[in-house]
Amino acid sequence: MSACVCAFILTSSALLAVVSGALGPPTNVTLKSRNLDLVLSWDLPEGSPHGLSYSTEFRSAITAFQPACRNITELRCDLSLFNISIYGNYTGRVQALLGAHRSPWTASNHIVPDKDTIIGSPSVSLMSHHQTLVVSIEDPKFILSSLRNVFHSVFYNISYWKMGQDRELRRRDRTSQNRMVLDNLDPWTEYCVQVFITTGRTPHPSEPSREVCEKTGSEDSPWVPAVIVLVVMVILVILVVLVVLRWRHISQFLCLKDVVPDNVTQTLLAPPESSMFLAMKNSEPIEEINHQVSVVAAVRTVEKEVL
Repeated sequence: MSACVCAFILTSSALLAVVSGALGPPTNVTLKSRNLDLVLSWDLPEGSPHGLSYSTEFRSAITAFQPACRNITELRCDLSLFNISIYGNYTGRVQALLGAHRSPWTASNHIVPDKDTIIGSPSVSLMSHHQTLVVSIEDPKFILSSLRNVFHSVFYNISYWKMGQDRELRRRDRTSQNRMVLDNLDPWTEYCVQVFITTGRTPHPSEPSREVCEKTGSEDSPWVPAVIVLVVMVILVILVVLVVLRWRHISQFLCLKDVVPDNVTQTLLAPPESSMFLAMKNSEPIEEINHQVSVVAAVRTVEKEVL
């Protein structure tokens, strides 16, 4: 019963303050940046009545205050939507509204996004290969730009340990590349990896990635490549032997002989006394040749008589 009485008294006091024109301002007004966004947030005014709305403004170090979110009921305003620069120096302010009544403005802290932003956690994936783990890292998504475009000095700090191992025994490494190989690991052992980012401009490291675990494989076997080479050589030797032994059949298959017509074969192989040979002997081309020889002989005789 006393709690209800107290609540009634507080509500009555708040309404009385509004009626008298003393609407309380928002409290804990804060300007923050995460992944290069810019968000203004605040808490309710002390003893605030129901039905409040808020208006916000912001400015840089070289500009006057300009309006941002107007007549909103949320306790935050995303200033990234209002054409800000990641290299600017900004501050914001908030005013509570109730009908025609307005509270005094409450200003926030100053912030420079590229220096004060909180870098979110990177995404990490693992791939096992024998006694090594390949760590692949994906940068967090920025609102107004990208990690590499804003920060030119980026390092990935990698912690890795056996599952269940004490924090003091964790191994650490550092790289500027999005991909790294962890070697000299124990075979058939589950390792966990966690990564956070540091830059040369932000004073604090990024939020750490979630822990990702993967099991290594078997030991590397140096004799495996030798066995593979030996098997290939044996196969090649067997193929060469088969080709040598079956070369006659292979050559007959690859080099087909020309087929000679039967009548030509019979003509070439016919004996001299055969009727076919006699027919060839008495054929017209032979007579023409004999006539030509006789004419040549007669011409030569005439030439001798003239001389």
